[in-house]
Amino acid sequence: MPKEFMYKGKSLDELKQLSLVDLAKILPSKQRRSLKRGLTDQQKKFLEKIKRSDKKPVKTHLRDLIVLPEMVGKLIQVYNGKTFLPLSITDEMIGHSLGEFIQTRQKVKHSAPGIGATKSSSAASVK
Repeated sequence: MPKEFMYKGKSLDELKQLSLVDLAKILPSKQRRSLKRGLTDQQKKFLEKIKRSDKKPVKTHLRDLIVLPEMVGKLIQVYNGKTFLPLSITDEMIGHSLGEFIQTRQKVKHSAPGIGATKSSSAASVK
């Protein structure tokens, strides 16, 4: 039997019933201060959009948005600076920001050195 998810002693159902003020009290300091300032208009609009969508993924640029309990189970496409990458929200993500799960930098892939890059590359054929 899988272990039931608990966040700071509260189940997912209990977390969903909490208001933002009560939820902020049990979150870490950075997230608590962010929620205490209030959600921006873009964030409020995005949360409404998530509530309306069923299985269709919702696109967003809001990488700093804190994952709230009502977002669990939703599919969100987060912008990484070039494309929208899919992100399935799980219960372990509560309290983190969306940008933590989508990498903005790719691994560097080196190929052959360019012409004139080193002394030894000048001996190589140009063709």
